[in-house]
Amino acid sequence: MKVAAIFGQSEGGVVEKATPTPKEDIVVVKIHSAPMCTEYHAFLNGNTSDCLGHEAAGEVVGVDKSNRVRIGDRVLVQPQYACGKCYLCLQGEHIHCQNQRSPLEITGSEAGTATMAQYMLKPDYLLSPIPDDISYDHAAMACCGLGPTFGAMQLMDVNAFDTVLITGLGPVGLGGVINAKFRSARVIGVESNPYRVQLAGRLGADMVVNPQDPDAIQRIRAFTNGIGADKGLDTSGAENAKGFLAEAIRRKGKLAFVGWQGRVEVNTIISKGFSLYGAWHYNLHDYPKLMHIISYSPVQMDDLITHRFSIDNVDEAWKLQISGECGKIVLHPWD
Repeated sequence: MKVAAIFGQSEGGVVEKATPTPKEDIVVVKIHSAPMCTEYHAFLNGNTSDCLGHEAAGEVVGVDKSNRVRIGDRVLVQPQYACGKCYLCLQGEHIHCQNQRSPLEITGSEAGTATMAQYMLKPDYLLSPIPDDISYDHAAMACCGLGPTFGAMQLMDVNAFDTVLITGLGPVGLGGVINAKFRSARVIGVESNPYRVQLAGRLGADMVVNPQDPDAIQRIRAFTNGIGADKGLDTSGAENAKGFLAEAIRRKGKLAFVGWQGRVEVNTIISKGFSLYGAWHYNLHDYPKLMHIISYSPVQMDDLITHRFSIDNVDEAWKLQISGECGKIVLHPWD
């Protein structure tokens, strides 16, 4: 099978690996849609790897002893290899499981843990069914495209009474615009890339400010009658973004950190009485709600997915991600 790989600094392509085999509850999924996320950092830095990606949607093609899925089932592939048995997994919080399994050891396969490939291995309990009216590409947005910000907004209980501030309008932040507008909230974005500013407006953002504008905080306060946004989330991971967010949110507001890295001044959190959340993914029990959003937002899904590439052209896709002139990019392993 074809697998995407990084060979060196800004050098990528595909390698051939043996197709994995199912065993016990570990099944084989034929990947039809593999959204691309932060792997471009490794591509840019020359971190060699042939195990890339954590987002996918596809079709079950290999089953051993599974009683949850069948050959031909259309599924969203949830990230990681959680145990499925601990208290976190049973509560739907598999993303925080501390007992990760090793599918390669279990199945004896050479490869199969990368989503940027033609086939992969996954425990059957981490395969979520895709409704018949949703395409593979749209369903795959239930991973990092919409998933982290959906989880954050569930934690913060974002609703129509809220103004939500999103720092960073990359693909994850753009997904946050969709999630917030579906809840009828007002949305303020923080972004300097003109391409993404325009795309955010098309997705429904009510206002976008440039973080380099010295009057950005004042503009946000003016838009919110002087008090600041009600709820906010950082998807950028930028060093200054979380501090900006904390400054722009009203007292007793709510904050969710989605983007990794960056720091925020603890005294600001204390003095303004924030409720603070870490949002990596979403509770699996809420998966049907996320599918509902995707099903009712096909035009926005098409706007969010700005480019599609064959796996043979993965290096071109990474270079486009680095430029910032894109929304969510989807890799098609069989094109």
